[in-house]
Amino acid sequence: QVQLVESGGGLVQPGGSLRLSCAASGSTFSGYDMSWYRQAPGKERELVATITRTGDFLKYADSVKGRFTISRDNAKNTVYLQMDSLNPEDTAVYYCNRIWPPFSWGQGTQVTVSS
Repeated sequence: QVQLVESGGGLVQPGGSLRLSCAASGSTFSGYDMSWYRQAPGKERELVATITRTGDFLKYADSVKGRFTISRDNAKNTVYLQMDSLNPEDTAVYYCNRIWPPFSWGQGTQVTVSS
């Protein structure tokens, strides 16, 4: 079973940047398309970005397109989310996972955008 550990969140001012990491262990990470999700208080979990197994196809939610960049390093079993031009609407807990079937969810990493 794959275990997912997200990190890199924190408090950042509007317009700032953060880089999130998701480390996977327990299986062949390079065989899976991976995604980042986020969940804001009182809202449903939202799909933010997806990267294919080889990294040759990327997809983003309209709300983050042009500001966020997903990438992966299969040798390190890690997927990243570079977040630029952050705004308060990006405040949420961020998770990574496979779309289907999902692995057990990690604890997520909190991103707070506030002045």
